[in-house]
Amino acid sequence: MRLVSLLPSATEIVYALGLGDDLVGVTFECDEPARARVDKAVVVAGRDTTGMTPAEIDAYVRDRIAAGEDLYTLHARALAGLDPDLILTQDLCRVCALPAGHVDEALDHLGCRADVLSLDPHTLDEVLDTIVAVGARAGVPDRAARLVAGLRGRLAAIASAVRGRPQPRVAVVEWVDPPFTAGHWVPDLVRAAGGEPVAARPGGRSVQTTWPEFVDAAPDVVLVAPCGYDLDGAAAQARTVVPLFPDAAVWAIDANGLVVRPGPRLVDGVAAIAAILHPEAVPRPAGQIRPVGP
Repeated sequence: MRLVSLLPSATEIVYALGLGDDLVGVTFECDEPARARVDKAVVVAGRDTTGMTPAEIDAYVRDRIAAGEDLYTLHARALAGLDPDLILTQDLCRVCALPAGHVDEALDHLGCRADVLSLDPHTLDEVLDTIVAVGARAGVPDRAARLVAGLRGRLAAIASAVRGRPQPRVAVVEWVDPPFTAGHWVPDLVRAAGGEPVAARPGGRSVQTTWPEFVDAAPDVVLVAPCGYDLDGAAAQARTVVPLFPDAAVWAIDANGLVVRPGPRLVDGVAAIAAILHPEAVPRPAGQIRPVGP
């Protein structure tokens, strides 16, 4: 089966299922594993925001959406030329990836008969369900079942390690300028790690808020996990919010690797958050989290 992934998390799922050799097309943001963007055809492009501040990126996104313009460009003819059997896409977030409707329209126009699977999870359980769905549609349901069973086993081990311990109040900041709450599956990660999510929107979209909302929620721990950033980028932004939370521990976390992409590595994210909240019970991972203040 010839597979095309139009979002980074789906690329991670494909490789986790051992289907990397069947993947023929990816997006410019598919960087895990690193070879995906090198070995495969890139069929979705977008603006390189390197060097832009969070405020500048936010303004760019708002301006494009207000003008009815797309944030991503689908190379439709290149996609059709790959002759895919299955295309993995999404309708969850217009800012994060190309919407499925755009793909359907392009395929209809070009007469391409590929199957399109839209992955739109809102909770951690639904993320695990998408792995099962990809495995079923790609013809490897047993692999998907084993992968998900292993991930659930890891979650159960973390739950056992933190059971009965105090649950710190945790605020996750998904963007700093302007501030955005944690939404979708992110509050689930906090709960699975033995914390109480505050200033959050469980199962719903991350929305713009104010710093007073975060401060008034009285978090014990603030996790800065800006969408699209690795650990170094998150740490740079976390330092700007430390003065707002003199009574809380502020940590930066590798957002792309552990928090915002709905794929198998979210379980790594739960383990990393648990190590922050309960360091005596869960070992701290290397290179994924960083204390910033106070």
